[in-house]
Amino acid sequence: MNFTYVMGLLGGLALFLYGMHMMSTGLEAAAGDKLKIILEKLTTNRFAGVLVGTVITAIIQSSSATTVMVVGFVNSGLMTLNQAIWIIMGANIGTTVTGQLIALDVGEIAKMIAFLGVVIIVFIKNEKLKYVGEIMAGLGVLFIGMDMMGAAMSPLADTQSFINLLTKFKNPLLGIMAGAGFTSLIQSSSASVGILQTLADSGVIELKSAAFVLFGQNIGTCITAFLASAGTNRNAKRTTLIHFMFNIFGTVLFTFLCLTTPLITMVESWTPGDASAQIANLHTTFNVVTMLLLLPFGTVLGKIATVILPGSHALQELQKAI
Repeated sequence: MNFTYVMGLLGGLALFLYGMHMMSTGLEAAAGDKLKIILEKLTTNRFAGVLVGTVITAIIQSSSATTVMVVGFVNSGLMTLNQAIWIIMGANIGTTVTGQLIALDVGEIAKMIAFLGVVIIVFIKNEKLKYVGEIMAGLGVLFIGMDMMGAAMSPLADTQSFINLLTKFKNPLLGIMAGAGFTSLIQSSSASVGILQTLADSGVIELKSAAFVLFGQNIGTCITAFLASAGTNRNAKRTTLIHFMFNIFGTVLFTFLCLTTPLITMVESWTPGDASAQIANLHTTFNVVTMLLLLPFGTVLGKIATVILPGSHALQELQKAI
């Protein structure tokens, strides 16, 4: 892989991440404080909580941002731990929307979307319309970055050393570790899943290997919430722990299913020949199925988190007993 390809890859990655940041910022700004008001007034109804978590995360395109917001509300006492559980479950579903958008073949019109967005930002005075322009420009730049990365990665499909490296991801543990590590570094599962989709579209990695990387990416996204919980109260820390347990459970479950059932073949059959859509569909399936299985046991997750992270009073009692 020569210097030109490396520069193309890095340039595409920069545009992809910047486009995602622009789109996320524009969406969040357009929604204003309404997101916070909805979260603050949320009832204890688990179904409403999951729905709100899904919708808000789909809007701001970041489960990490939703989780961090929820951690802040729990820390300030505006939301209970049980309310936070349902929001987090919904956030994991909402974050799959980005992958589904990337799977759509809109690369041909991406440049026009970016152009129109920039025109709105530069020439329109209305503040709300500027947010719309920012969303459009971000979406267009995101896809332009995807195209650049795809063009840079295509030659890798014929590079034996790189192929040998990726075949190691067929080992579930190595794939999961790679996905978790990379997502922890860039602190965005949406971005890392998008990069994985580009690799798959370029023919560099098959779904059999990409699946385990994908599962690890769901774990890696928890790092942002863990960082945000530093210095918060016990319930806020328990919220981040529940987010982590959700994704660990899903990863263990789906790794087992991939190794013992024809799950990969089934997902491939939904969109034959479309590697990007296959990854997006597996990502959505992972989070929806995990949510449905854990929904009846949400309060149990809260109790487990409380046992793992007991209150200060319980810690004092434990120290006395020791």
